[in-house]
Amino acid sequence: MSVFEIIMLVCFGAAWPFSIYRSWTSGRTDGKSVGFLIIILAGYAAGIANKLFYHFDNVVYLYVLNMVMVSIDTVLWFRNKKREKA
Repeated sequence: MSVFEIIMLVCFGAAWPFSIYRSWTSGRTDGKSVGFLIIILAGYAAGIANKLFYHFDNVVYLYVLNMVMVSIDTVLWFRNKKREKA
């Protein structure tokens, strides 16, 4: 288990609740890129795969938590985009 990997995931993860809150309350997609969100999801999926196939440790749960938060933000992006079109 790498302390630097933990710090990275905690730092990245700390930003997602604010992003989710903004997406939820604003109802807008301004300033967000669904492509960027999908790339981040792919990165977290790769991190999880690495932990599952090569070096399992408890850090995998931070990857999963971050991936869940990015998934929520992605779903909100699609919800907000649909509202903007209506």
